[in-house]
Amino acid sequence: MADLTTQEAAVLEQISRNPFAGQQEIADALGIARSTVAAHIVQLIKQGHILGRGYVLPEPGHIVCIGGAVFDRKHRLLSPLAMETSNPVDSVHSFGGVARNVAESLALLGERPLFISAVGDDQTGQHLLNHLRGRGVDVSGVIMVPGQITAEYSAVLSPDGQLVFGMDNMRLFDLLTPGALARIWSHLAAASWVFAETNLPAETLEALIRRQGGGRYKLAIDAVSIGKVRKLPKDLTGIDLLLLNADEAAILLSGARATTLDEALDAAQALQSQGAGMVQLSLGSKGVVIAGEGTQTTLPSIPATVIDLTGAGDAMVAGTLHGLLSGKELAAATALGNLMSALTIETTGTVRADLSLATLESHARMRMPAPSAGQPA
Repeated sequence: MADLTTQEAAVLEQISRNPFAGQQEIADALGIARSTVAAHIVQLIKQGHILGRGYVLPEPGHIVCIGGAVFDRKHRLLSPLAMETSNPVDSVHSFGGVARNVAESLALLGERPLFISAVGDDQTGQHLLNHLRGRGVDVSGVIMVPGQITAEYSAVLSPDGQLVFGMDNMRLFDLLTPGALARIWSHLAAASWVFAETNLPAETLEALIRRQGGGRYKLAIDAVSIGKVRKLPKDLTGIDLLLLNADEAAILLSGARATTLDEALDAAQALQSQGAGMVQLSLGSKGVVIAGEGTQTTLPSIPATVIDLTGAGDAMVAGTLHGLLSGKELAAATALGNLMSALTIETTGTVRADLSLATLESHARMRMPAPSAGQPA
């Protein structure tokens, strides 16, 4: 590991062989002072090579998802919206939140994400956490706030499933400050990837971007909305993967909205010039563009029968992150994200209920186009 000194690497090797070894035992084995071992262990914890005093070694491919956990209420109009009167709807209630959706999807695909968020101490918060536990998500990093209700989002959809307007109560996430994350920072430092989204306070996003608590993780950030993307700094250096749409990109670039894939590619490259390592920029049904890893590519969307567009963007993120965690390059990972998005909008759920790695692989064989010449498989 290039970021370790010779002695740090030796201490880590001793801990890897015997996680129960005491500091004096390690010192005797290496012929150095116990105080020197203690100092090296502090640095190894800060850098994420070990997790806390128990010398727990991080799992390879570990991912942490930080952001919103929400109770969603979706109301689909049975006829065009009529203002200032009652409108008949079909209603669906489900759990949502960008980071929550991504964490659940990743767990269904076989990953073991640690989810960090805040919920109220109400029945909704309890049900939300129990649901995630049942899906295989580690919720030990979720803060339960006494006297508060769990965040809510209400969406009104047109008869064809398009969002007419949405309302949210997300102030609970203002409590996810850098100080609140300090107690679990070793888990962030140890992660292969950290996924965050802009429901978080601006100072928390800044702390993650600048690795203020230490860490070697790669950072992916979802812009979420044109209002919340403004929380990101002008200098995007430290963001390894920025995921956003054309409207959000226009805000960050203080320019016109891209309407074609060529314009979107120009916007993605402009965001790279502001410091972002890789950029994935979606134009919805027109497709998605990526810039990074020495390439700029456009990918078409995968045809799908639209039932409900809610959660499509979060599914795109989850599919992309799953691909990256599996060792795929960005283009191939984004292709998986495209497929996840198509699978999600064909159901009423924010996260597709029957999602699994086998389901994804089966649909990939049937629906994903073969890679063109020069493109990764």
